[in-house]
Amino acid sequence: MTVRMKDIAKDLGLSVVTISKVLRNHPDIAEETRERVLKRVKELDYQPNLMARSLVTGRSYLIGLVVPSLLYPFFAEVAVALSAEVGKRGYSLLMASSDEQPEVEAREIQQMMARHLDALVIATCADDARMIERLERAGSAYVLIDRTVEGSDGNFVGTDDYAAGRMATEHLIAQGCRRIAHIGGPRVATGEARLKGYRDALEAHELEFRQDWVTISERVDNEATLHGAEAMHRLLAGPERPDGLFAFNDPLAIGAMQAALEVGLRIPEDMAVIGCGNLHFDPLLRVPLSSVDQQSAEIGRQTAMILMEHIESKIKPPARQVILKPKLIARGSSLRR
Repeated sequence: MTVRMKDIAKDLGLSVVTISKVLRNHPDIAEETRERVLKRVKELDYQPNLMARSLVTGRSYLIGLVVPSLLYPFFAEVAVALSAEVGKRGYSLLMASSDEQPEVEAREIQQMMARHLDALVIATCADDARMIERLERAGSAYVLIDRTVEGSDGNFVGTDDYAAGRMATEHLIAQGCRRIAHIGGPRVATGEARLKGYRDALEAHELEFRQDWVTISERVDNEATLHGAEAMHRLLAGPERPDGLFAFNDPLAIGAMQAALEVGLRIPEDMAVIGCGNLHFDPLLRVPLSSVDQQSAEIGRQTAMILMEHIESKIKPPARQVILKPKLIARGSSLRR
């Protein structure tokens, strides 16, 4: 026989409302009561009827996440933190990848809207605000993460990418690098901002910016290490070798570093390298990778806070933009001094 919420309530001498609040991790329940309910739920292997709950509350208790790649560790780390936070309030995460293709992103968002999800989280690859305007017209709750889009003034959580680019480049300069190359990312807000930070750091220290020392990688997902290696080979084929490298993200930096080591260069003595993202495996590499920490977990947590505020408020709250400060994490790949 299917166990119902009212069966647990009757069994424990509590109200159905109390059982519901415990299952939703509501804060105004005494800890002793919470423990009693959860113990009985586990004993009876109770499974909530999500469809019935949705009919009563008008919510799906589902949040959609659309990112350029589910294989790119940065977005995976954001998703883990986001899922953990919304899970505390009884929500689940549905994830999809746009594969850096705006038409795929638009299709995934449209399908999620058709399912009447409670909110969407999007790291957009689009270069215009048409899809965002559609979400606004539909009254859909959403948060953009990592990447902004021109013309949108809605909810956003991300890192100061200009500061990240400048911070990484100035770190290389402080280590004695004078010929600094850059492997850039896609022509989206993050890539453009980090490139500008790189250029401005060079200019501030009266170092030469050379176009032949800048190479752009449009793919920064699971194939990024390959693209990083290819970019390094192009840099090494030039008439003068750079002595420092700032890469748009860690996978690109790892691929570039491997290619440099394979041709006999010493890191950081011959070339200092720094990436961006501070992925969890960076300290474990053959040469531990220096990186700029984008605070991926904090992006997930801040996004969850904004989502819950919009979903559970009776009056739509004003849009919020949260810009986190990046942090420099210096390791063996760049530390000369």
